[in-house]
Amino acid sequence: MKIKKVLILGSGAIRIGQAGEFDYSGSQAIKALKEEKIKTVLVNPNIATIQTSDYLADKVYFIPIDAYFVEKIIAKERPDGILLGFGGQTALNVGVELAEKGVLKKYKVEVLGTPIDAILSTEDRDIFVKKIKELDLKVPYSKAVKSVDEAIKVAEKIGYPVMCRIAYALGGLGSGVAYNKTELVELTKKAFSYTKQILIEEYCGGWKELEYEVVRDKYDNCIVVCSMENVDPMGIHTGESIVVAPVQTLSSSENFKLRSISIKVIRHLGIVGECNIQFALDPESEDYRIIEVNARLSRSSALASKATGYPLAFIATKLTIGYSLPDIENSITKETTACFEPALDYIVVKHPRWDLQKFRKVSQLIGSEMKSVGEVMAIGRTFEEAMQKAIRMLDVGMNGLVCN
Repeated sequence: MKIKKVLILGSGAIRIGQAGEFDYSGSQAIKALKEEKIKTVLVNPNIATIQTSDYLADKVYFIPIDAYFVEKIIAKERPDGILLGFGGQTALNVGVELAEKGVLKKYKVEVLGTPIDAILSTEDRDIFVKKIKELDLKVPYSKAVKSVDEAIKVAEKIGYPVMCRIAYALGGLGSGVAYNKTELVELTKKAFSYTKQILIEEYCGGWKELEYEVVRDKYDNCIVVCSMENVDPMGIHTGESIVVAPVQTLSSSENFKLRSISIKVIRHLGIVGECNIQFALDPESEDYRIIEVNARLSRSSALASKATGYPLAFIATKLTIGYSLPDIENSITKETTACFEPALDYIVVKHPRWDLQKFRKVSQLIGSEMKSVGEVMAIGRTFEEAMQKAIRMLDVGMNGLVCN
């Protein structure tokens, strides 16, 4: 079937936990579709974005990204396909809801790229753990619970401290570490006000946190575009952490081990397009845990694109409409194809920026919930150079870690 019209779900309002990275991916997606002469319909109520500019999408609906409204737009526009991976967590959740309600089937709308069951197997923790176990790989021991009492039982079985996480959430919303029963009760009560399913899992505090950006096409070609390492250990949200690309403190055997696991997992889950996989690695041994897979473009994919010069969102869009990686030429070199992995001879540092002056009572400590409101990226030949540049660009009146 030739695709003539595609509906793209944006990410809606910018809030703490999600920011401009989805505007970047959505704009790239529209450009890639326009190049293929495909009509684009965008749903995004946020007027302060690039992707809603008049020169990009053919039609823009400034309407809330919500299953009820999106169904009305599908009924009116009758698109051939829908893109869910370019609007962050909001778009994924709405897409899953539309599929479960049978709306997509009713209007014969094809989900382009990663199929719904693959999205579900990354979002629903129980299915995710089962999928990883099929490959005989390691995930943190965890159990999804639906009540506070159940959470206490599971925590006692795992042993404190435990990590408490919410399924289908953004920016580590409502998550935290409980060191005893009292803290757990407090955390879970707060968490159940957002969601019906919480995850209680073993806590890998102090382990290294690493991410790999992986791209796969429907013909099973799969490459790792970028590796990233958090300066802060596990237990600190990625959005709160200084991130360095490429990884700095892994031995080659550790790096290749995690790289090959990434490819294995993404192939097994059947993701088409771009995704990122997060690992915890024990600094004392080569023991690892697979923390999660995001079947969408995320904060780290925007960073990886800019750090490597590999236009992830643009290429992911081409893959969703059926291209293979060797078909797409590298838009920078014009000689190689998208199937070549970028190699970096420089270091990229991402540094978060907080703005807590407005919130008097907020704790100044960083943890598993994201509080930063933005980030800067710096490039240098050495870690020190990139770090100094990043701190200077934060605009907080510092020249860097030193020279103040």
